[in-house]
This record gives sequence, C-alpha cells and structure tokens, in this order.
Amino acid sequence: MAGYEFLTTWCLAAPIEQVWDTLYESERWPEWWRGVERVQVLEPGEGDDRLGEVSRYTWRSRLPYRLEFDMRTTRVEKPFLAEGQARGELTGEGRWRLFEGNAATAVTYEWRVETTERWMNALAPIARPVFAWNHDWVMARGGEGLARRLGVPLLAAG
Repeated sequence: MAGYEFLTTWCLAAPIEQVWDTLYESERWPEWWRGVERVQVLEPGEGDDRLGEVSRYTWRSRLPYRLEFDMRTTRVEKPFLAEGQARGELTGEGRWRLFEGNAATAVTYEWRVETTERWMNALAPIARPVFAWNHDWVMARGGEGLARRLGVPLLAAG
C-alpha cells in the first residue's frame, strides 16, 4: 500500500460553533462541498457527539475516478476536535481540529492514509504528485464551500 500524509488549513471569519456544526454534519457535505457525491450513515453513533458512528463517503474529484471509504468516529471534543478511522479504498485516520481566534476560526484537517486499490498502488511511484494535487483540489473546494455555506469570507487556505 502507498501511504500519504496531508495537512489542510482553512481560516474563516465565523464563530467556532458555526464552523463546528456545519463540519460535523457530514451527511450534508454534498450540499456545499464540491467533490463530495454522497455521505451515507451506515451505523448511528451514541449520544450527541455520535461517537462510533460509521458513514460511507463517496468522493469525485478532478481526476476521472471515484473514491469510497467508511469512516468511524473515534473521538470527539466539541467544538475543537473530531477523529475517525477510515476503511475501504483508503485506510487510515483523519483528524479535524478547530481553533478560535479574533473573530475567526482556524480549521486543520490531518489525513494519514494508505491506498488499498491495486491500480492506485501500482501508479503511486509516478502518480503520487498527481494524487496529492487532486487531494489539495478537493480540500480547496471544501474551504470555499464551507465559507459560502456560512456566508463568511475564507480568510486563508492551504
């Protein structure tokens, strides 16, 4: 398997609670995040934080393929942290962190995954930069979409 580590950062002119609520409702991402085709809750989680929830994510990007994986919520510290374990065409872990500042919220997403698809692993030695570019494209659409959804400026992204 080919391993990847990504770090995405967004800074939005919005209160942390609004950013958290919109991000944590991942089943609604297809409404505002270009590239997210579908989010389906497979197993509901427990309590208000939905710990243990399993959702299936279907992504489509600039490259002509779809990615699908299931994500189990493993840790929640509202409104600052959400972690999950991915299984499927990508296997690994993701971590959302939110930080409150002067009239803005900074969001980071850490994504440490391995590809499980044979064709992706075979192409990894030469296609790694393209896969990274594709990930960055999808995440940039997420930051832009989140800002539009909240009706606030996206102050920084990277």
